Amino acid sequence: MTTEASEPVEQEQLRLITRVAWLYHMRGLKQSQVADVLGLSQSRVSRLLESATKLGVVRTTVRTPDGLQLELEHALTETYGLRDAYVLDVPGANDQDLIRDLGQFLAAYLAEKPLTGDVVGFTSWSRTLREAIADMDAMPGGSASYVVEMLGDVGPPDAQHEAAEVTRQVARMLGAQPRFLRVPGVLKSAKGRKALLANDQHAREALSLLDSVDEALVGIGTCAVDPPRRAGDNFFTLEQFALAKRLGAVGQVNLRFIDADGHAVESELDELVIGVTLSQLRACGRTIAVAGGTTKVAAIRGALLGGWVNTLVTDATTAQALVDWSG
Repeated sequence: MTTEASEPVEQEQLRLITRVAWLYHMRGLKQSQVADVLGLSQSRVSRLLESATKLGVVRTTVRTPDGLQLELEHALTETYGLRDAYVLDVPGANDQDLIRDLGQFLAAYLAEKPLTGDVVGFTSWSRTLREAIADMDAMPGGSASYVVEMLGDVGPPDAQHEAAEVTRQVARMLGAQPRFLRVPGVLKSAKGRKALLANDQHAREALSLLDSVDEALVGIGTCAVDPPRRAGDNFFTLEQFALAKRLGAVGQVNLRFIDADGHAVESELDELVIGVTLSQLRACGRTIAVAGGTTKVAAIRGALLGGWVNTLVTDATTAQALVDWSG
């Protein structure tokens, strides 16, 4: 990238400009707070923000220039055989900040590489995916015939309503018909699951579309109950998560458990879930996961090694841990 006077901008300088712009415009920090976080003077922060505008890093949103994390992205794709990897470097993020930042980063990615599959799978319960969609008004170039939810409801009625609205918004942006799974994501028994599906034609139709998903936005989770979800609330109980861990699980992709090497951890728990299977995910052309944080590294690594995900959006700390673990 060059300035208006065609003077080259060094990569490290460009990285710093983008970090300053992100913290100021997207995180909402004051210039003095940005200076404290990055160890800079406030006057330098002001100059870097001016440079961000001149370079086009800041428009109506903060845009991360291509190749800013080129080495890490290349290392991820080579190490795990990914289709694509996109890495965001934002310092000092707590869990809630990371969810918001990665959601906004995914929104920027989808604006440049929109969803175009005939059938798009969407994980409406993922907080990071909901954050991404909330940050989007449109997806230029995107199109689909159907947007289908890939997991039933997890959580109380207000969360179910929010999930349905986000799915509807994705479908609207793609000019597609939404297909909902307004059934519990996890049932108490396999018999109860069978009986429910036998009497819910809409759920059966949505599930049948999962055999034809071309592109998918999926969630990667640990073997724990992360707030605001609650154990047993259309979700696995603490005892069921403990069982999965005893069987070798380090995480789950859309509530399908996997071990450290990415192999499926099969058990009776699979018969309780209403949602996409791992084999259906593997058949997708582009399976996008957005996930980060130290607690999810093992789960993300398993998802990549197993081939359940082929496109990853994550943060720089997580990306480095993934590369170091396999290197």
